[in-house]
Amino acid sequence: MLLVAAVGIPLLLPGSLTPNFSVTNNPESDRATAAIRAGLPGSDRVDELLIVKGPGAAADTPAFRGTVERLAGEVRRTSGVVGVIVPYASRVPGLISADRSSVLVPIDLAPDQEQSGTAIEHIVDLVSEANGQGGIQAYTVGAASTGVDIGKLSARDLRKGEFGFGVPAALIILCFVFGTFIAAAIPLLLGVISIMVAMALLGLIGQATMFSVFAVNMITGMGLALGIDYSLFVLSRYREERALGRSVTEAVAVAGATSSRAVFFSGFAFVIALSGMLLTPLTVLRSLSTGAMLVAVVAVGAALTLLPALIVLLGDRVNSWRVPYFGRAAGRPAREDGFWSRTVRAVMRRPVISLVLGVIVLLALASPVLDLKIGAGGVATLPDGYPSKDGFVLLAREFPNQTASPLHVVVEGEVASPAVQGAIGRLRNTISGMREFGPTRLAQAPARRIALVTAPVGGDPTGSAATGAVRDLRKTAIPAAFAGVPARVLVGGRTAEAVDYFDANSTWLPRVFAIVLGLSFILLTVAFRSIVVPIKAIILNLLSVGAAYGLMVLVFQKGFAVDVLGFTKVDALEAWVPVFLFSVLFALSMDYHVFLLSRIRERYDRTGDNTEAVAGAIGSTARLITGAAAIIIAVFIGFALADLPMFQQMGFGVAVSLFIDATLVRSVILPASMKLLGRRNWYLPSWLNWIPNVAEAEAEPPQVKVMR
Repeated sequence: MLLVAAVGIPLLLPGSLTPNFSVTNNPESDRATAAIRAGLPGSDRVDELLIVKGPGAAADTPAFRGTVERLAGEVRRTSGVVGVIVPYASRVPGLISADRSSVLVPIDLAPDQEQSGTAIEHIVDLVSEANGQGGIQAYTVGAASTGVDIGKLSARDLRKGEFGFGVPAALIILCFVFGTFIAAAIPLLLGVISIMVAMALLGLIGQATMFSVFAVNMITGMGLALGIDYSLFVLSRYREERALGRSVTEAVAVAGATSSRAVFFSGFAFVIALSGMLLTPLTVLRSLSTGAMLVAVVAVGAALTLLPALIVLLGDRVNSWRVPYFGRAAGRPAREDGFWSRTVRAVMRRPVISLVLGVIVLLALASPVLDLKIGAGGVATLPDGYPSKDGFVLLAREFPNQTASPLHVVVEGEVASPAVQGAIGRLRNTISGMREFGPTRLAQAPARRIALVTAPVGGDPTGSAATGAVRDLRKTAIPAAFAGVPARVLVGGRTAEAVDYFDANSTWLPRVFAIVLGLSFILLTVAFRSIVVPIKAIILNLLSVGAAYGLMVLVFQKGFAVDVLGFTKVDALEAWVPVFLFSVLFALSMDYHVFLLSRIRERYDRTGDNTEAVAGAIGSTARLITGAAAIIIAVFIGFALADLPMFQQMGFGVAVSLFIDATLVRSVILPASMKLLGRRNWYLPSWLNWIPNVAEAEAEPPQVKVMR
């Protein structure tokens, strides 16, 4: 019924999605923009540039001029466009190229994000229709048109990566794990249902606030991963209990008392790990975490309610349609995996050496993280063939001193005074001497106590050169020019916005770390009634996350094997990726830790033998956890196959971290540490004995109560 109610609601989503990132804590760039709008409304404000190029000196021909004026008129009549400057009817210099082959038409969009988003989509369509007609090239260049291309590329990456690779790969892995097509189809079905319901919830919430367009990709990727994994855990436990001779309802009850409980705590840990991102002032992180949390809650709900109902209805038919060869063991009692059991027992015979070597390997993989840099790819990293990228290249060639994202330096105070005028002059000289900026222009309104210095930004406005120059201005040039002068100076513009965005990510990274680690420690302490288990889980997850960070720096920043893997080399990782990866990797790693530790604790409570509990639990769950990890790795490899560098980084980071976690951590470091600690694994201080024993396992058939 919930799924039926959700049908159609996702159609509300497009109006609630934006490709733009913003910072909500009123950074300096926002204060500069507000000052310009209040004191110098419309002064040198340009959001987009329409660039039109013809053959030869076409700018002086009547036909070319008519095409430009017609396009400019259509753009001006678009709802959401505040102003358009036509080069032929304006005295603004620099709008016709030196060789008279190209012209620029500056476009001012409405401040309202929804209005400007609708406007730029219409403008892009208009320009796309004109491109190629009569031998002209026409493009729009700016943050808004780049956002349109990013949105299209994001949707294409979703189709290619998740639906073209992730779903088929997940189905193949499920067939291998379960051995029957029916059992394999159930987790995939619940994953799809989780995605659809979560999309509907996002569509409803989106009527009150805007979300990043990437929230859709996140719901799809996480919905497949979590919906399949949670169903996998519960369904596999049911099949185990059924193979041991329990009735259908008894097997469902035991699965509910064990695996479903682990799923509940895994989902709770996942939501907690992502909750820290909701507190950040970064809209992209809020959007991604909201999407992932919504689909996690829905996936847990489906695993705890819809899945048991489906299992009872199907009964032993879950073992129907066996897969050749792999389906031979379907319906038989689970056995320990020989390879993993032998590996774990060998590790526990030499726990100190195994633990030390495992930690050294992870630290070596993490070592490149010392060179980690964050930034933004910008339009320069888009694939060739997208209009915003082609327009950016053409603009840089034809108009090297023009940009749709100029530098804004706002001066507030007695701007007509000699002291302030002298400071402004010194600052303009400094800016003119910086190779990242073009010639400066000055607009001022003494009656409103404001002046504005603008300058074109050369190259990518969010690239490392431009952002570094803005940092130098704020830190050195402006304090030197205005030393002792009674004026407030603010730096704004697209490049300054990027700097504020990067700084917010850097500031909130350690805070998110603290929030996630603290809440996860509390949850795991309650789940396992031990303070050793959560401390160890946190350390192991930090090691695997650190290794993922190091490998990302090695591949994407340093370019190691980047051509072989088909990735894009960058100067800096996307600013939001490290914060997001930490939360997501920690959450996903917790899935396996909670599930595996639940099995270990169950066996330990039953036998009292720590070594056998660890070896038996890892051996008996090896195929299941390996399959679950392989599914999530496959889903995120789909992201890594994307053309957007940010998706490549995210997909690669998650995939390598989970591979490390499901192999080296699970087979070497975890069993070695549990062997060394022995009974101390389950240590709980006496003053915490009031914590309820929610993780107590129900093991024997007489203890199972079934309501009929």
